[in-house]
Amino acid sequence: MRICVFPGTFDPITLGHKDIIDRALDMFDQLIIAIGVNSAKVPMFPLEQRLQWIKDIYPNETRIKADSYKGLTVDYCKKVNARYILRGIRYVSDFEYEKAIADVNRSMDSNIETIFLTCTPQYTSIASTLVRDIIRNEGDVSQFLPEAVLRSIKAQSPINNDR
Repeated sequence: MRICVFPGTFDPITLGHKDIIDRALDMFDQLIIAIGVNSAKVPMFPLEQRLQWIKDIYPNETRIKADSYKGLTVDYCKKVNARYILRGIRYVSDFEYEKAIADVNRSMDSNIETIFLTCTPQYTSIASTLVRDIIRNEGDVSQFLPEAVLRSIKAQSPINNDR
């Protein structure tokens, strides 16, 4: 069974993430969207909400599993018997950073391969950090987020806007 882990914070999950997931789905028997819990980072959205968004976006997709983990991604991969790590690349600078991580992961476990997918051009500029800034400033994030995430954020907003 070809099991792949797509690690990230997904705070929030964006159309860029969804693009990578959708395009990678047929490459694997199971794709685990794994939210890394990092004590040094304080996410904008709670872990439970981020896991729920993944389930809401892919309610009938049996090949997708939403999970969370602490520690090293390569250790999590061993725990779930994943031989692949999926990473999305937007820019050359992303590749340089991600390749360094992939090299370290390969040094720790040569049986785990990192697969890079480049982002579809229309999603290249979407970054969760930028989306969070727009949300904090009550801007329109509709062009950056899947509908399920957008509905959830609007429902939680103290300001009832029609953006």
